[in-house]
Amino acid sequence: MEQLIFAMITLGIFIYFFYNMIKKNDTSYVMVIVLQAIGLALNFFEVIFHVKLNWIFMVIKYIVGLLIPVVILILEKYHIPLIEIIDITKANLYLKLGDTKKAKQALIHLVTKYPENDEGHKRLAEIYESEGGMRKAIDEYVQAIEINKRDYNSYYKIAELLNGFDKQDEAMEMLTNLLKKKPEYCEASLLLGDILLKKEMYKEATSVYQEAIRHNPVNYDLYYNLGIAYTMLNDFENAKTCYEKAADINHLLYYAKYSLAEIALIYKEIEEAQKYFMQVIEDEELAPDAYFELAKIELIKGNNDTAVQYANVAIDLNAKKVVPKMKSEPVFIPILAKVAMPFNLETDIEKGEEEQVVKEKENKAKEHLENMFEMTRKLGYSDIEMLNRNKAKQQENKQQEEKIQENTREY
Repeated sequence: MEQLIFAMITLGIFIYFFYNMIKKNDTSYVMVIVLQAIGLALNFFEVIFHVKLNWIFMVIKYIVGLLIPVVILILEKYHIPLIEIIDITKANLYLKLGDTKKAKQALIHLVTKYPENDEGHKRLAEIYESEGGMRKAIDEYVQAIEINKRDYNSYYKIAELLNGFDKQDEAMEMLTNLLKKKPEYCEASLLLGDILLKKEMYKEATSVYQEAIRHNPVNYDLYYNLGIAYTMLNDFENAKTCYEKAADINHLLYYAKYSLAEIALIYKEIEEAQKYFMQVIEDEELAPDAYFELAKIELIKGNNDTAVQYANVAIDLNAKKVVPKMKSEPVFIPILAKVAMPFNLETDIEKGEEEQVVKEKENKAKEHLENMFEMTRKLGYSDIEMLNRNKAKQQENKQQEEKIQENTREY
């Protein structure tokens, strides 16, 4: 009797799902039908061979043949899109197996049948993006946002893709709107700041980073990028504060330490500059520049032999970068004859590691600081003292302004 009742109920549900699959032309029901077929097969096995399944197979029979299908029926009654979830699951499985084509087919089928499924549009956008179909990806992210206005990640992805298309103004507008709705979205602030730095809108960039730091006070990228913005504005005191904060949070942020060393050189704080450059030589990418700057410091101090040693190390690490700079700077003239210049620069480069790609904003800030040091190198200490006094005055004015603002808020 139990087997008969099970067979009748299961077969009825099986026919219902099969009918819906034909009527809706929806292959998503195949998975449910297959599960029911397994349950029916186990039941018929009991009937035909007059055997009693052990408890494990009995549990499997009832779960796949009856329990799961009934749950799906109930969910469909309350308009819970389990079939949509199944399509998403299938797509994820295909992606894990590396079958992007089938994953894309499953998602296209899903968003065609259920155009209001924002998750399907996002997953499809991710696949298009991985394939290089950026415009299609943007279209899918836009559809996801139209369905779910609070899908902030899709806002960010659209801005990121627009920026990749060199549509910075559209990306800036998207990011600005996003940050109005979710000001703590750190990645959006970083991307907006990057765009502003690229467009040389440094004051605007500082505002973006400062606002972002209010919501993300321990993010070293924000402090570092704010330091870059201040650097390009020649506000070296604030730049130094930001670089120090970034380096405190992330001790491996060697670009911040390099910038601190250059700022120290600008103010003729030689010992502090040396301290930072000695830390920077631990970084493979910046080591040639650090040794080059250390050689320059030793020349300024009159230690030519030590300068030669540092210069030779810099050349060994990256001759292509160091040699032209060394030949172009008059400070190296006294030691050029003693430095081990390569006979064939191109061959030497091929033997060494290729120069790593540096982000444009970091490169610009680095070059700016190096140029500023060259401009101030011939200044006397009296001139530097005057700069320091101006710097102290600026700091004092800033503190007074902050105090006035605080008193105004209390009032």
